[in-house]
Amino acid sequence: MSIDIGEISIPDLPLFFSMFLTIYLIAYLIVFRNWKPQIRPEASSCLISIFHGTPAVFLATRAVFSSSSRSFSSANTAAQNTVLDFSVAYFLTDLVHYIVFNPSDVLFIGHHLATLFVFLTCRFLVFHGACAILGLLILAEVTSACQNAWTLAGARKDDPESRLAVKVYDLLSPPFYAFYSIVRGVLGPLFFGKMVAFYARGGAHGVIPNWLWISWALVVGTAITVSILWIWNLWIDLFRQRKASQLRQDKKIR
Repeated sequence: MSIDIGEISIPDLPLFFSMFLTIYLIAYLIVFRNWKPQIRPEASSCLISIFHGTPAVFLATRAVFSSSSRSFSSANTAAQNTVLDFSVAYFLTDLVHYIVFNPSDVLFIGHHLATLFVFLTCRFLVFHGACAILGLLILAEVTSACQNAWTLAGARKDDPESRLAVKVYDLLSPPFYAFYSIVRGVLGPLFFGKMVAFYARGGAHGVIPNWLWISWALVVGTAITVSILWIWNLWIDLFRQRKASQLRQDKKIR
């Protein structure tokens, strides 16, 4: 797919990559220029995630439900390929961010590389399975807006000049944790199980090789497991903080 600008036809992927890279640079050089150097890269990464996450949910939903065939083995439509290009461009941009500013963050770099493998093989290798991949994308990104607001507040909560960030972080934490737990801990595994069962029964025989859907399953299964462990640890930390705060209040009363 490509987008026509005047008499020039520009492929979606490089156009979207240029867009996300431009947003990142504007965020880093202008929007967050007064933030501490240690958190400017993370804040800039959050901004491109905001421009990707919620739009991707709406675009993917429209692309899936506008298709006459919504099987996990259906041929990709032009609209579905455009959404895949959109997400590939985002993850490539964020991957560059991690390689430049956080090269030791092997977990996120590995996550982005694995995610790109899934998107790129669906888009350019087998040309089928976008309904399954976009369904997973919707579940992965539906929490994005809330998560990015929480992350930005968390990045500044230790700044003495930003007491608002502490209030926003404390206010967002419980509902964000609950929302994320439901999506990643319940809906995600249910959709994943349905997808794996479909492929295991041979539903994509002849269009998606066994080695590929198994690779997708390993990537997605690992991502879901890590997400559940991450939110579990956040819940534990939240309850520990609440308990410690309650103990301090009890001591003051005494």
